[in-house]
This record gives sequence, structure tokens and C-alpha cells, in this order.
Amino acid sequence: MSRTHHHHVAIVGAGPVGIEIAAAMKREGIDYVHFDAGQIGQTIYQFTPQTRFFSSNERIAIAGVPLQTCDQSKSTREQYLAYLRSVVQQFDLQVRTYERLESIRRLDDGSFLLDTNGIRGPAQWHVQKLVLATGGTAGPRKLGIPGEDQENVHHRFDDPHVYFRTRVLIVGGKNSAIEAALRCYHAGANVSMSYRRAEFDPKHIKYWLYPEITGLAKAGRIDIHYNTQMTSIDGTAVTLRDVVTGEESTVHTDFVLVLIGYRADMSLARMAGVELKTEFEVPTINQETMETNVPGVYIAGTAIAGTQDQFRVFIENCHVHSERIVASILGRNPARVQQTEYLRPES
Repeated sequence: MSRTHHHHVAIVGAGPVGIEIAAAMKREGIDYVHFDAGQIGQTIYQFTPQTRFFSSNERIAIAGVPLQTCDQSKSTREQYLAYLRSVVQQFDLQVRTYERLESIRRLDDGSFLLDTNGIRGPAQWHVQKLVLATGGTAGPRKLGIPGEDQENVHHRFDDPHVYFRTRVLIVGGKNSAIEAALRCYHAGANVSMSYRRAEFDPKHIKYWLYPEITGLAKAGRIDIHYNTQMTSIDGTAVTLRDVVTGEESTVHTDFVLVLIGYRADMSLARMAGVELKTEFEVPTINQETMETNVPGVYIAGTAIAGTQDQFRVFIENCHVHSERIVASILGRNPARVQQTEYLRPES
């Protein structure tokens, strides 16, 4: 192990909110070190190519840097990744990418000893404050059914070309599933869907996708199995159970795309001793400062909601987190703002 490095603050996570916090700290002259287990914007990098954001450009712009697209349309994955790179370059932010935080130890004086490991080898860091901006979509949710680990079952939608002239059954009924169904259909796949509810809810689907998916369903071009849950996968045979009648049916498909949402990885918060509430692991935080029940540990970004069942915390309503955290670290009175209404009740 190399020598221990000393900084006042450690930021973990280099997504949009983590970068915004780093820019705010650099502007205030706060001594910090910044880690990410992957590249900057790693979660966004894992989006399907050419995915377009639901939020408008001004709402996902960070650190006061405008986000422009050549046709003034909403940003794509590729455009936003380029934008994040430009923000990092503009502020000359130093991010230790591909460096995973492996352990957190709280010392008797309230400071923290961190162990990291990555492409540069192991390292140790002593900090007074710790900011976790690890996001809320670390990995896909799974069904937990027999056969889900087969090679023809995918939990991320990468590129529709994969499914050209094949049968693909998509599980889910919100944005990710709808967009995958449409893109696979237009790429020449034979698409069907399984959704546990009686119909798609337009409140949970991008407004430009809803008319198309409902139109294709009515025309019989995409076969929708409403009110069904997948119970098993055996090769190319998939068993669906009707949630109303309990009857089972078999659908034959070449691929299964399980797109039922994402889960947050709250392991670092748990390691730091943060209290996590409910099955969704919602961290205990002071909304005025973003400090958790552990003094000196802050959580920012979508991680404040743990694993979201219905997304109500996005990049666009997390910008204030950087201001609150910096004010708290500097000992200023954070601006009192209305308590957020998007957090899930504790019960």
C-alpha cells in the first residue's frame, strides 16, 4: 500500500451531479479528491445509443454551462456525454476514473479512511468529509424466475441491430421497454411485449412514444400481452401468467428483454453507516444540507431516493444539492428551501 493521501473532501461518483459538486468545490477553493469506478457519466454511457433525454436541455445542464444541440432538440446520449466531457475540461476537474472505493472506515475523530483500487493500483485516502453521488440506476432489476440467466435473456437494451429478423419478447411497460420495442420493430424484429397492467400509462411514457406504441398495438404489429407476468423461461419457450385469471400461456421467442427498471447500489452508504429506510433503501438525510445521519457523510443526486419504483428524482431537480453541500462544508447557513416532495414516505 502506498502512502496515505490527505484531502478535506472525497466525492464518489462522476455523473452529472458529482461533476457539478466538483465544479462548485473547485470554485470555492475546497480541497477535494474525486473518484468513479468507471468513466465520467458511466450510467449515461450505458444508455442505448441515440437515446434522447426526456428532460429539456436547460434542465440537465450543470455548473452554469449551457447545453446546446445543433437543432435545439433534446439531447441524445452521445451529445450529453460530449457535454459532460466539455464541462470537465472547461473547469479542469481532476477525476480519478476507473478507481473503485472499496472500504470506508470512520476514525475516532470523525474523519474517514478510504481504500480505493483501480487501474492505478490500490491507494488510501484520509478525508474529513465524504460525498456520495453514486446515482440511482447502478444495475437492472431482475425478475428472479427460472431461466432468467440464459444467454438469450438480456437486461439491458444495447442496439436494435442485435434483434434484426428475430423474435424478441420485451418485459415492461415504461419508457425503457416502450423505446426498445419501437426501435426493435423499426429495425426489423418481430416484437411482442408482456406488461403486468391492463394498459400503458401515458404519464410514465415519453409523450412522443405513447401514440406510436398504442397505434402499433391496435394495428396488431406489436403483440401486447397485458395483465401478464413472466414466470419461467425455458430456451425459447416463455411462460406467462395472467394476473387476473391465473391462467398460463406459452410464448415462443428467440430473445427476452427484461426492462423493468433499475436498482440503486447503496452499498457505500451502508458501509459508511448511513441509515437506509424501507425496502427501497432510502437514506436518512437532512434536506437542508444533504448530510446523512452520519456526521460528515453527504448524499447527493438521485441516490437520495434509493431505488425508485416510480421515478420522481432526476438530474433536473438535484442541482440544488451542490449548493447545499458546499454551504454546509464551509459552515455557511444553507439557503432554506421548501422540503422536497418527491421522496417516498417512510412507511
